[in-house]
Amino acid sequence: MAQYEVIMPKMGESIEEATITKWFVKVGDKVIEDDVLLEIATDKVDSEIPSPVEGVVTKLLYQQDEVVPVGSVIAIINLDPNAVPENNSETTEKAVEVVSELPKTASAEKQEVISHEAVSSSSGRFYSPLVRKIANEENISQAVLDTIPGSGREGRVQKQDILAFLENNKTQKPPAQMPASASAPVQKSEAVSEKPSAPVPLSVSGGDEIVQMDRMRKIIAEHMIKSQQVSAHVTNMLEADVTNIVNWRNRVKDDFEKREGDKITFLPIFLEAIIKALKDFPMINASVDGDKIIIKKRINLGIAVALPNYNLIVPVIKNADFLNLAGLTKELNRLANAARSNKLKPEEIQDGTFTITNFGSFKNSIGTPIINQPQVAIIAIGSIEKKPAVLETPQGDVIAIRHKMFLSLTYDHRIIDGSLGGMYLRKVADYIEAFDTTRTI
Repeated sequence: MAQYEVIMPKMGESIEEATITKWFVKVGDKVIEDDVLLEIATDKVDSEIPSPVEGVVTKLLYQQDEVVPVGSVIAIINLDPNAVPENNSETTEKAVEVVSELPKTASAEKQEVISHEAVSSSSGRFYSPLVRKIANEENISQAVLDTIPGSGREGRVQKQDILAFLENNKTQKPPAQMPASASAPVQKSEAVSEKPSAPVPLSVSGGDEIVQMDRMRKIIAEHMIKSQQVSAHVTNMLEADVTNIVNWRNRVKDDFEKREGDKITFLPIFLEAIIKALKDFPMINASVDGDKIIIKKRINLGIAVALPNYNLIVPVIKNADFLNLAGLTKELNRLANAARSNKLKPEEIQDGTFTITNFGSFKNSIGTPIINQPQVAIIAIGSIEKKPAVLETPQGDVIAIRHKMFLSLTYDHRIIDGSLGGMYLRKVADYIEAFDTTRTI
């Protein structure tokens, strides 16, 4: 009997274990290649693990919420699609049938159970357990489900397809309301901090909505708190004139999109200036290990990307200093699209050395970002706005309309003093303002 052992994958160099957050199959389920078997979580990323083979699930060796070392066998698939699951004590002891619990409302007395069996519609179209679960939770009828275009193998509906359908049709179901007493307690292993804290007085009225943090939000909260506790945060700000860049981009953007199939935004142009300034001031591209300063030789730029569910993730452009402007544009667009469609690989959010956050895309002018540990600095880019400005000319000073933008640099005052932080930020602005408007791309 040919069997395939499903291994807990290594999700990056520093990851040695992962938590199984959900099984989407049970013993006896038939799966084909690319079916989602389970969801796992590390302290860096949540990932869906697809089946690499076609066959029948005969063993699940770990339960939901168990922490599993990388390289461990977590499931066994019989490669014979007509195989019958083994019926021995080991299988019986380890196999897990997984159900999903919907949140209780104030009037709910029973938990609704959703089947995670893979099913086909009356038309013969196959739906994975994950897609079926989402459809049930969102009250999508079978008739409507059959109309959703699929991007998977043989036109199968994937997770991103049904989520895109919900977004486009604005049919997302709001989170269930429940009183404070009905909210589920956070387990110690999932808590943001294990340190006891004094309870904060809380007033909950009948119309308030209580929403449990998802795993990603808990991780973000933990990282933000730790960053403030570890680093001495200081923020410098200045305003840069980006008129030359605005005029140049307006002139070349259409031709670039026709030729390359990608849109060029302002951000890759600013990344180019940030990279040049990091080469001038390498102490900004560093991290701290106890009393040691590690100055990074590679420039790996983390780009904060806002997700549709209002969470945040930071994909990394590796060796960004080896890319030209066109290369930065393409890699930036690729990573941003992968982040928003939940297709980032674990290695694509690791090993960043400096981070950029662009809240100008939300029409915000200025802010004080929090350092992405273990880095020592982060730069924020504000919105571009037309403003009156004083210009020096051979005939004297004049007032003109210019495109202006705020830059904010938050740095770790343990190793970066105000002079170094200020010089770096000024250098970024100088490169931006000296942009060559005659260049081609």
